[in-house]
Amino acid sequence: MNWKKFSGEPIQSTILDEVEKAILRETGAGYKLKVCIGTDSQVKGPVTDFATVIVLLREHHGGFMYIRQERSTQRLGIKERMLTEVQKSIETAYSICDLLDIYDVALEVHADINTSPMFKSNKALNDAMGYILSMGFIFKAKPEAFASSACADKMVH
Repeated sequence: MNWKKFSGEPIQSTILDEVEKAILRETGAGYKLKVCIGTDSQVKGPVTDFATVIVLLREHHGGFMYIRQERSTQRLGIKERMLTEVQKSIETAYSICDLLDIYDVALEVHADINTSPMFKSNKALNDAMGYILSMGFIFKAKPEAFASSACADKMVH
């Protein structure tokens, strides 16, 4: 899994080491941090592109993110695609949550799913919410889910 910075620069160490360095650097500078993780996808013909982001927010001072992009040729319906996004976010959250607990950094998992029944993605809302909450994570959906709907959305090829 190749993670990179927003600049496109590849991360040479593991994402866990990179996030820990960032936490130490930012808290050392006096910032209170929160981490938001989200995934978005885009279907282009037979290919689905996924982008997962780890957003580190500095309270009242902006933030920065790490990105992982993946491509799949598996055909997925809207609900399956939404739940695959959630699964990718949960896997990422699970891989860094112990580290965040050590440094007392809050974590949210964002799902690019609309809370309005008028939207197709809403079909996956209850399943996604149950999945995320059952893993012990804080869940946010649109419009609060900026990590998936704004940040990851910009990173999907």
